[in-house]
Amino acid sequence: MSMISFRAVFTGRAVRAVLGGLGGLVLWMSLIAAPAVAQTSGAPAATIGMTNTLSFTKDTVRVEVGETVRWKNNSVIVHTVTADPEEATMDESMRLPEGAASFHSGNLEPDETFEYTFETPGRYRYFCVPHEAAMRATVIVEPAEGQ
Repeated sequence: MSMISFRAVFTGRAVRAVLGGLGGLVLWMSLIAAPAVAQTSGAPAATIGMTNTLSFTKDTVRVEVGETVRWKNNSVIVHTVTADPEEATMDESMRLPEGAASFHSGNLEPDETFEYTFETPGRYRYFCVPHEAAMRATVIVEPAEGQ
């Protein structure tokens, strides 16, 4: 082995060792510095699947303002979760409460998920872009308790 290749191998190992040690130190420090209140479950209020039979697994779900819904593509085909008038080709496919923001997941490949947190109360009608004629569902968002 020439001196140049030996130096390159040794230098590469040394750099990886130092960076690995620093990376571990940074990770350890960030765990210690993280506030305890930041450790939440992050579980969604509802989870809805998407199927090979061109349907959402729940036609209607109810959540409160500030809660999150998670959609998971359980099928082998691409789906979307969309409540955006720019994406709809049929008026009955989607509806948003007054003042609500539209949303669009983009293409979800098999096993991918999309989450959306609802901030405006009302009835949200959403659909899957490639299967718009058949694949529609509703999220009903109620005011949070105490509001």
